[in-house]
Amino acid sequence: PMPEGADTVFMQEDVRVEGDKVVLPAGLKPGANVRPAGEDIPAGHAALKAGQRLRPQDVALVAAFGLTQVDVVRRIRVAVFSTGNELASPGEARAAPQLFDSNRFMLMAMLARLGCDVSDLGILRDDRAALSRALQDVAGTHDLLLTTGGVSTGEEDHVKASVESIGRLVLWRMAIKPGRPVAMGIIGGTPFIGLPGNPVASFVTFVHVVRPTILALSGAMQEKLLPMPVRAGFTYRKKIARREYVRVSLRRAADGALEAEKFPREGAGLLSSLVDTDGLVELGEDVTLVEPGQMVGFLSYASLIS
Repeated sequence: PMPEGADTVFMQEDVRVEGDKVVLPAGLKPGANVRPAGEDIPAGHAALKAGQRLRPQDVALVAAFGLTQVDVVRRIRVAVFSTGNELASPGEARAAPQLFDSNRFMLMAMLARLGCDVSDLGILRDDRAALSRALQDVAGTHDLLLTTGGVSTGEEDHVKASVESIGRLVLWRMAIKPGRPVAMGIIGGTPFIGLPGNPVASFVTFVHVVRPTILALSGAMQEKLLPMPVRAGFTYRKKIARREYVRVSLRRAADGALEAEKFPREGAGLLSSLVDTDGLVELGEDVTLVEPGQMVGFLSYASLIS
């Protein structure tokens, strides 16, 4: 507490003693080194808003009020399946034509970053009745059902038909690349999202479909993604009326500007294109051509998966 009548504090290490006097440094303004009551949050002002996801600094603010607990929404429970006879789980024997399932583990890691309780329900084989049964069995005990694969138009893509047989499909296909085949529906009152089987498409659609859904189910405020302007270091052509996400790495150009370099290979199945890049350049529906030197919007992976 300040002594009665005092309004300024000189730090001990900044003063010197000369005989029986204390010499104070010049230039200190009245009120320096003082923390008035209520300077951080005045009485009557909200400290944290409803719908806010608690960050470490928010937890510190709660503690600064002397609180030991606050009301929060419980963790969202998500059931995760992969689908397809072509998949084997890591650690299992893999037949020659099979691939090890990677999507399921990527999605579970992304869900964990969003604070979800995740149920790993393994791989569902290409059987419509079994798929319908598995989805129906877990609908009542989870807040969201999430699958990857089986949402395209092949003969063994059964997810769309399975959802329609036990619930209601509300969306199928989106005008984005990578990630066109996306299914959304309701099964027994529980939201369902079916993501594409290609890993990059699964990643992109998770960011733009699953993440906002998780936030909405949590009662959290929707956080609009704000692309950072960077300079394109590549040429790229795309179709009109479709949003596209280009995998890029950032580099510092000779003039000091941040420049985006496109990953050298295409393909929605290239996990290396997610590992060896820094984020995505977002190209709107009206864009048909990107040329070197043009300003584009960059979304870092850090901003997309937190």
